[in-house]
Amino acid sequence: MRTPASDTELVVLIGPDGRPAGTHPKATVHSTNTPLHYAFSCYLTRPDGQVLLTRRALAKPTWPGVWTNSMCGHPGPGETPEAALRRRASQELGISPAALDDARLILPDFSYRATDSSGIVEWEVCPVFVAVVAGDITPNPEEVDSWQWLPGADVLRAVEATPFAFSPWMREQLDHAALREALLA
Repeated sequence: MRTPASDTELVVLIGPDGRPAGTHPKATVHSTNTPLHYAFSCYLTRPDGQVLLTRRALAKPTWPGVWTNSMCGHPGPGETPEAALRRRASQELGISPAALDDARLILPDFSYRATDSSGIVEWEVCPVFVAVVAGDITPNPEEVDSWQWLPGADVLRAVEATPFAFSPWMREQLDHAALREALLA
């Protein structure tokens, strides 16, 4: 979320007690020494059960060109993960925020730490949602290079067969039965 007095998007840092401990500009928070911060992930499905996978834009500073879940983001100061999800759906995929009013929280306590091939660390407390959307998406090319709707079972098989092609957070999220079940429903 951008602060009212600036154009700087901020992420919320997490202290040793697990509570908010300040903010940092999103543009510089990810480094070889990334602090723990809040995020969210979302898997979008269609009414027919297809799951949206996205390939991160090649200009992204972390995991460029990697296939991943439908979208991710960071709640800003005072913003809930649900509100951040609706904001990012509009910015990243051109989806009306109201289209995600029925997003289901599947993994409330998911967190992970991963390092990409350039040495950049991602370290997040990242609740995971699943939401059903109808209609078209219009991905922002600064965020999404490519996208594909696939049956949930095909998504699981693809990640199992070629884990190196997918984001580490997606691979770890799919280790949880609750998420696998939600994508197969």
